[in-house]
Amino acid sequence: MKTTKILALAGSFLAMGLWTACSAPKEESTEETMEVVEEAPVEESNTVVDIAIGSPDHTTLVAAVQAAGLVETLSGDGPFTVFAPTNAAFEALPAGTVEDLLKPENKEKLAGILTFHVVSGNVMSGDLSDGQVVTTLNGQTATVSIKDGKVIIGDATVVAADLAGTNGVVHVIDKVLLPK
Repeated sequence: MKTTKILALAGSFLAMGLWTACSAPKEESTEETMEVVEEAPVEESNTVVDIAIGSPDHTTLVAAVQAAGLVETLSGDGPFTVFAPTNAAFEALPAGTVEDLLKPENKEKLAGILTFHVVSGNVMSGDLSDGQVVTTLNGQTATVSIKDGKVIIGDATVVAADLAGTNGVVHVIDKVLLPK
């Protein structure tokens, strides 16, 4: 009798197992589905700093902007109008001036000189007029002159104008402007 009970119990488990297996839901297809995600277009950065970095004639200016800690500021929203002296303009300064300004202890003085080359706003060369006085980011003013169709700021001549960036405009000048 004990054997009969064990066989009956085993049969019950076997029947339940078969019933469960037959009534289990069928496996779904294992096909892989791929979700297509469109990437947002990446805007090309072309800030006033990028314009200077991309110019072989402005390596000294770029080094000075970096030494003064102004890269982040001038890469910001702006808009900025930058009067960018060329390497030759920096070379025309008295011997040792650039090297001295690039020293960490002269960071504040260098920043003052560099911000004297920047005006708030997006000022194209055609927006400048003879006798116009502009206030620079260092708080001092510079006077614009127009002579023989050439734009002059302080005593520096604009040799390339209206290099538009995403956060402003760059005008290349032939001299370094020195604040008073």
